[in-house]
Amino acid sequence: MALIEIKNVKKQYRSGDDIVEALSGVDISIEVGEFITIMGQSGSGKSTLLSVLGGMNHPTEGDVEMAGVKLYQLSSEKLADFRAQNLGFVFQSFHLIPYLTAMENVMLPLAIVKMAAEARKSAARQALERVGLGGKLDRLPNQLSGGEQERVAIARAIVNSPKILLADEPTGNLDSKTSEEVMALFRELNDAGQTVVMVTHNPENGRYADRSIVLRDGVIV
Repeated sequence: MALIEIKNVKKQYRSGDDIVEALSGVDISIEVGEFITIMGQSGSGKSTLLSVLGGMNHPTEGDVEMAGVKLYQLSSEKLADFRAQNLGFVFQSFHLIPYLTAMENVMLPLAIVKMAAEARKSAARQALERVGLGGKLDRLPNQLSGGEQERVAIARAIVNSPKILLADEPTGNLDSKTSEEVMALFRELNDAGQTVVMVTHNPENGRYADRSIVLRDGVIV
């Protein structure tokens, strides 16, 4: 059985008197341990698809099933719990708290988990070591390069050992050399068993993935 099943997902928005269809009947099946890139031009529906997949954007029609659970049949509270336990999110603009150290930023998702303070620190330290930042635990975001800030964001996303890592344009703000380093890191995490679903407009990033899904005007082409 696939880890993720998206069946006939449609998403409509109202814009004035018009109905805009961002997704027009999308079907995707993703296996455990796959690395998928979702590609397409701006406005193709790829970020909408990722937000629907991440339990953050209720589809107008269709089902999203993850690890055997139909996400949008859960109550909002249970859906939030499911996200916290099963999903890690990485965004283009890092979303790091400027006055917290790298380690404190990475510990944030563990705030709602019942575990000892020392265990939280240990998990954050291990996550930062996995992304190559074991020597920069106490640095503030403004003391880190863009690539290092993205690595902190990735460490934060994997600290709770999520089943699925969702990334939205994670190299969008990085130069080409740093982008390659970050993509190599995603590939490394995937090789270690992490399922990765990434939205990207950069065709170069597709070569790191097992397969690419291309969207155009809300449909897979």
